[in-house]
Amino acid sequence: MEKKKNFLYWTPRILGICMILFLALFSLDVIGMSDDPLQVALGMLVHNIPSILLIVLLLVSWKWELVGGIIYPLLGLSYSLFNPSEHWTAHLLIAGPLILIGLFFLLNWKSNRRMTHPAAQA
Repeated sequence: MEKKKNFLYWTPRILGICMILFLALFSLDVIGMSDDPLQVALGMLVHNIPSILLIVLLLVSWKWELVGGIIYPLLGLSYSLFNPSEHWTAHLLIAGPLILIGLFFLLNWKSNRRMTHPAAQA
């Protein structure tokens, strides 16, 4: 039981960190577009806004799993809804992990709830 609890606890957090790093990779395309370091820094900042927002979400979800269990899937679904013309692989690589992270946060929240509130096992 303890291994399952550790798995459910760490999996969404590690996947969340990996997703943040994956999205941050897209900001590297700014390098080489301009010789002005200020423009490069500004471009990196703009490209990293999604990563910064995901960092904040991960920090909040670390403490309150239900928040991550709701917001992560909503982000994945909203990406797919607002970008219908994207190739299916883009949906798979961006929306898919967000939905999966949210599901793991929900499973962890439900598992913790069962342990602390045995009467709520419905």
